[in-house]
Amino acid sequence: MPSIRIIGPGRAGTSLAAALSSRGWDFAGFLRHGDDVTDAALDVDLLVVATPDDAIAEVAAAVMPVEGTTVAHLSGSLGLDVLAPHPQRAAVHPLVPLPNGEVGAARLCSGVTFAVAGHPSARAVVVSLGGRVVEVSDDERAAYHAAACIAANHVVALLGQVERVAATVGLDLESFLPLTRAAVDDVATLGASAALTGPARRGDWATLSRHLDALPETERPGYQAGAALATRLATTAVAAVPVTKSVAEMIPHALPVTVPGSTAESTAENTAATVTAAAAPVRVPDAAVVVPAAV
Repeated sequence: MPSIRIIGPGRAGTSLAAALSSRGWDFAGFLRHGDDVTDAALDVDLLVVATPDDAIAEVAAAVMPVEGTTVAHLSGSLGLDVLAPHPQRAAVHPLVPLPNGEVGAARLCSGVTFAVAGHPSARAVVVSLGGRVVEVSDDERAAYHAAACIAANHVVALLGQVERVAATVGLDLESFLPLTRAAVDDVATLGASAALTGPARRGDWATLSRHLDALPETERPGYQAGAALATRLATTAVAAVPVTKSVAEMIPHALPVTVPGSTAESTAENTAATVTAAAAPVRVPDAAVVVPAAV
């Protein structure tokens, strides 16, 4: 069986080591932060650089190239250029969260999809794990990884908002998780457009306006962004108007919406304006990047 060494005993590295070991691969051990990685590619078929993305190029450059050894990374967003100067390069990115080594190893062996590029060693890893292979080229990897983050990280962030808003009416997150699971199951069965339900799907702007009035001010931007995405999907579902048409143009401007008990009167027009504004590009302020010490 092939042999593998991994630089970086983090969640991804330990998950991959356990998964491939269970499938008969010869695991040659980990190299950690502070270890000399010069000869890391010696005497193995595959060397995996399982470090944070911003450390991959530096670590790979510190490894002496070895003829016949493939050097790979696990990044979803980076291309093969970060693995220079190694002649045999590969990328293997699993489309599954890896919270720890034990759970991660089980998930890697559960038939999930892997995005691969470069040397055939990447495909060999996926075949050994019983996964599904998709080829993603270097110029497509950033967009691919954005989709992956939306599918996992952003969904988790939305559920964090559900938890906060539910708490304001004395409910816990668990009460809403069956709703989330059913919605995801519907997307898998029907597709996103057909699975969409709720006020945005129906064009019920009065309800959206009441929602905004009821929410704490700090929760409104997130809700507006979600409503904008739902509205865009709804226009696709009913095929009534082009996706490029603004939400404001779809709402009767003269229709007033008075929210009982609200301190302010809303209208369908200003609700549409807030939802439409949420769809505009948002620039995230620059922030310091903290690089974990362990690789």
